[in-house]
Amino acid sequence: MQRRCFPKGWDCSRLRLIGWAPMLYQESSSRRIKILYPFPVKQAEASRFLWIFLNCSQGDFVTHTAWLNRSSILYAGEDKWSVDPRVSLVVLNQDEFTIKIEDVDLMDEGQYICAVQTRRRPRTTSVHVIVQVPPKIVNLSKDLVVNEGSNVTLMCLANGKPEPVIMWRMLSPSDDSLSSDTEVLEIPFITRQRAGTYECTAANDIAVDVQTVELTVNYPPSVSEGRDVGTTLGQRGVLLCEADAVPKADIEWYRDDRRIFNDLDGIEIEDAGAISKLTFFNVSEIDYGNYTCVAINKLGSANTSIVLYEIIEPTSSTLLQGPGAVQDGNSGTSTVFTPACLLLILLLQLLLKF
Repeated sequence: MQRRCFPKGWDCSRLRLIGWAPMLYQESSSRRIKILYPFPVKQAEASRFLWIFLNCSQGDFVTHTAWLNRSSILYAGEDKWSVDPRVSLVVLNQDEFTIKIEDVDLMDEGQYICAVQTRRRPRTTSVHVIVQVPPKIVNLSKDLVVNEGSNVTLMCLANGKPEPVIMWRMLSPSDDSLSSDTEVLEIPFITRQRAGTYECTAANDIAVDVQTVELTVNYPPSVSEGRDVGTTLGQRGVLLCEADAVPKADIEWYRDDRRIFNDLDGIEIEDAGAISKLTFFNVSEIDYGNYTCVAINKLGSANTSIVLYEIIEPTSSTLLQGPGAVQDGNSGTSTVFTPACLLLILLLQLLLKF
């Protein structure tokens, strides 16, 4: 039984299909198949899809013509053999035979053949349709929170055609030394300086897809060295403590072993970011002394000491007394010696020795 490969009237014994290669078009004669193919063909989240036109030159003395996809006949002349509603006839005349495929997807990739039967011999033209798909990142590491010293692995997987090239880089703060041209970025023994935003880029000839990962590095507190503060009685005194930690440290103030709270009269503790401020609104004698600032988070603690000391303001009597004034510790009176008197006393002491 002879196999039916075309509608009635085709010379199957003389028809042969030429070889093909994966290129935009290929032809077996001087006539060329044209594909109006606006790339990209289809995006996964696009609301509109694109199409292709398959055009085949006809010429004189054509008795039969058909478009085939692999082993299936799409159109034989004006007769539609395909049950696919996306396939339609555009033009069929003496010059050309054009069909249209809408909503193109990956299943439409492959070889298409235009077979033409003339009075003398059959001829075929083939085209290999390549469906190109923009890259899309389909699997990305979630935002991470790790402790300093941990080993970190970031993963980025993407689909696309041609197969996308994947690259990792540290985006913010920018660090060109920390990058990878593979799907995996390894960061051994991570430090706090490696915390930030990491960017994965998937790119092919069609487009680029970019996504980011936030990497947080926890570390124990460190406290800046405290600066002693001097103030006079009755004035305002402010002690500052700055702590660096992730997560943010809780800062506590102590005087000796006694913790200081905000509800104490004349005292206010104010935290703003990494800085804690201990304010004395009206410094008294009992406020002078050594204070300790302690910063604490779940990974540890650190502390520093700050001294609040007294500054004695000069009185009007001390301002009137010159540099030679000597104060009597018992009576509180003072005697002023001029430089000439002091010189005379020294000379008398020298004479008495002789």
